Amino acid sequence: MDTTVLIPAYNEEAHIQAVVATARGAGFPVLVVDDGSTDQTAQAAQAAGAMVLRLPQNQGKSSALAHGLAQIQTPYVLLLDADLVNLKPHHLLTLLEPVRSGKLDMAIGVFKSGGLMTDFGNRATPFLSGQRACKTDWLKGVPNLTQERWPEPAITDHLSRSQTRWAYVELRGAGQVMKEQKRGFWKGLGLRLKMYASILRYRFSGKTRA
Repeated sequence: MDTTVLIPAYNEEAHIQAVVATARGAGFPVLVVDDGSTDQTAQAAQAAGAMVLRLPQNQGKSSALAHGLAQIQTPYVLLLDADLVNLKPHHLLTLLEPVRSGKLDMAIGVFKSGGLMTDFGNRATPFLSGQRACKTDWLKGVPNLTQERWPEPAITDHLSRSQTRWAYVELRGAGQVMKEQKRGFWKGLGLRLKMYASILRYRFSGKTRA
């Protein structure tokens, strides 16, 4: 197999098993990086057939991603969020095919007909999508990948500066559990605002000019 599925996860025991099972059903090895979860995320992922790397404390998605990347030897990597719903094997193949065939260097998944809120959120900020396929070495070479808790701003900046061939790919029927649904409205909204603040910090910190 030339591709590994990498899933950073924090307190996702309710959702991780289905995501792992879909990826395993599509024939991919799966590495879940448990980012210091306080629930049974690691056990649920292992039960579904994933290899699990457990971090001793919560460090943020960027750090979890970097720890996982260090373990991956396959030429391609599929990044997935741990809270996807209605994910099917063909969604993974849809993401991977243009990269594997050489048409793109990165494919970024956006939801279509997967639910009103997830469709809206994904369409409003598609550059924040956690569903991606790319060459492993390219992702390992992204500057400032772990400077903020979320890796997408650094990845997006490197896409624009490295003349990488990329495109959005529709994941029709797939969706995601919103932070407000998982954590409660106010706590989830707070987490979302922290994510946006992290993005703004990155954008105006000068790192994008490094």
